[in-house]
This record gives sequence, C-alpha cells and structure tokens, in this order.
Amino acid sequence: MANDHLPEQAFEPANGQDHEQVLVLGAGSSGLAAAAELQRRGVAVEILERGGFVGAAWRTRYDRLRLNTCRWTSRLSAEPWQPGSPVFPTRDQFFRYLGAYADRNQLRVRLGVEVKRIDSSDGKWQLTTSAGERTARHVIIATGYMHTPRLPDWPGADLYRGRLLHSVEYRNPAPFRGADVLVVGAGSSAMEIAADLAYGGASRVRLAVRTQPNLLRRSIFGVPGDLVTATLFRLPSRRADRIDRVLRRLTIGSLAAYGLTVPEEGIFTRARRTGSGPTVVDAAVSRAIKSKRIEIVAGVASAEADVVRLIDGSVIRPDAIIAATGFTTGLPELVGHLGVLDDRGFPLATGGPAALPGLRFTGYVANIRSQYKDALRVAEQVAGELATASPVQIPADPLKE
Repeated sequence: MANDHLPEQAFEPANGQDHEQVLVLGAGSSGLAAAAELQRRGVAVEILERGGFVGAAWRTRYDRLRLNTCRWTSRLSAEPWQPGSPVFPTRDQFFRYLGAYADRNQLRVRLGVEVKRIDSSDGKWQLTTSAGERTARHVIIATGYMHTPRLPDWPGADLYRGRLLHSVEYRNPAPFRGADVLVVGAGSSAMEIAADLAYGGASRVRLAVRTQPNLLRRSIFGVPGDLVTATLFRLPSRRADRIDRVLRRLTIGSLAAYGLTVPEEGIFTRARRTGSGPTVVDAAVSRAIKSKRIEIVAGVASAEADVVRLIDGSVIRPDAIIAATGFTTGLPELVGHLGVLDDRGFPLATGGPAALPGLRFTGYVANIRSQYKDALRVAEQVAGELATASPVQIPADPLKE
C-alpha cells in the first residue's frame, strides 16, 4: 500500500534546481513537521527521502505494530486523526496519517534519494546523494534514531545455520508456524513480536533478556499509559517510580516467577539518566508470559551451527533467531567527520540549536509530540535566521575551528 492519495506533483524534483534555501532529510514525522512549519513561515523547502513512500520507515515495520502513545498525543500540530481511529493507531493508520499530512500541507518531497555525505562548500552545505550533488543554505537532518538495524556481534553468529534476522525484517508469524523461535531483546518490539509468534502458531517462543526492563501497560485502567507517565514526570523521580511500581503490580502483576523482575532503577529515574523509555506491553503479552507461551531466558552469549549459548551457560537449539536489538542513527557515515556527534552517534545539539551554522538535527526523541515540538523550534529558528538575510558563515573545516 503506497501513499497513493498524495498528489504526484508533491514528489517531483524542484524544477531541476540543485540549490535550495532549506533541505530536510527524512519524510517521517519530524521531517514533515519541520517542512510544514517552515512553509507556514513563508520558507521554501524540499524534503529528500531515501524510501519510496512518505513515512517509509513505518510502512516496513511488522504488521502487528501500533503506536505506544495515544492518538491525542500522536498528532503533528492540530492535524486530526481520521474519525473512528482507535485510541492507539495501527502502523498502517499512522502511515496514512503522515501521507495525508504531507498532502494537506502540499509538501514537496523527493522520494528515492539517499543522502550519503554532507560537507561545507563556499558558505553552503553540499550534499552527496544517490541522485547527484545538491547544495543548500540550511540543512535539517530528520532521519531519526531508528535508522540502521543493529545486529549483535555474537561470536559464531556467522556460522549459525538457522534463520537469523533483525526485527525490522519481521512482518508476521506465518513463516514461523511450527518453528522454535528465539526473540532477543526486552523492548516493546521484542515483547510484541514474541506474543505475535506465540499466538500465531510458533511451536515454541523464547525471549532472551539481558537487562530487566521497566514494564508499562499501554492502557492503565482505561487511561492511555503515556498520559499517566506524562503526569508522573511532573513529580520527583523517586516518588514517580514508587507510584509506577504500584501501578505495575496492579496492572501487570508479578512476573518474577517467569523470569522478569522489577529493576532497581525505576522508569523515571532511568529515563532522566539515559533518555530511554519503558517497555510498553498490552494484556496479551503478560498473559503469554504467565501461560508460558513466552519463556523468558538469559541473554545470548554466542551462536554456532545449530546451537545458541546463553550467558547463564545453558544451550538451546532454536530454528530461528529474531534480534529486536535496536538501531543506530546512521549519522556517523553522513556527518561524523563534522564533529557534531557524541560517541553513540547521536547529535550533540538537537531540537532547535544549530550543530553548526545552517546545520540542525530534529526528531531524536522517542514520542511524536516531542518530535513535533522539536521540529517547531527548528523551523522557528531557521525562519528567523533567513529573515535576517545575513549570510550563514560555515567553517571550511568545522573540525579545525
């Protein structure tokens, strides 16, 4: 299913021009929001998207996927959801939502263009792309922190004879019916994929957990979990953690007997320290764990031929391994030479301030509402700088400045 309701002219090149005032990289929620807010301020902007669709990263995720945040907090500006949308929209609904947003805002998106490197050149930014060279006065990078799938470097993994895939390649349980499957990871995707397999006909499903997760029910007594956590974030971390532990006990119950214990560091303390959120689950996941349709095992230590060794010394022989082990930003290859990233490959400056004159990042936050707020700040600052009509002073070699 493509964004076939979008006008074709929205995806045409910019009249053959190779120079723009503003180029946005990525046609996901952050890139679309930044472009729309710039257009509202009278700034011409073009979006470059490596995929074949607006919101392509969403379209290629697993069928069961739905938002962990409710539709009221998952909007770009005042863009409405289609009437009748569920509280937690599905993957396809969000994909269509992004397409409709690009359509209504008449955003100019060029699809199938991968940007490979960004360099400074004569007071502008030069982009090396799969469609040739482009230059721009301002570049906004909105390619997201879930850009490049990350597979663990397990010893012997290249010798494993079963099927080994990253979660981004998983669609539904049909190919795994009757199979013994090991899902690796303790995040929301790992839990959902494990439940999908358990209820979808896999003969055995194990979930390899190295770090105990903070679990949060998607809906808490009928209230969206993200609304509850947003309220608790206003409290001191320790107090919020204590309240959350009570809610976890009431909504999920103890899973210690099944291999999942409550971490010492609570949701809010961990979030403020690392920026990472909880593992969001629904009732189907906790039921599958309690009924042992999903078996919790230790993390993976190594793999070989037809054997997977776990860190507790045990050995299992799954037919397939699905690694829900996260992503990298993909930014080191793009801008790593500019000195704008930390040692994890994340932007040092994001959500407004320029990393270098005319170069900004947006969208490197977890939820859609925060992504929109980031994009709004970026658009305001870029539009303000353009309104001054003063030239952007880009260092010839930022690392030497």
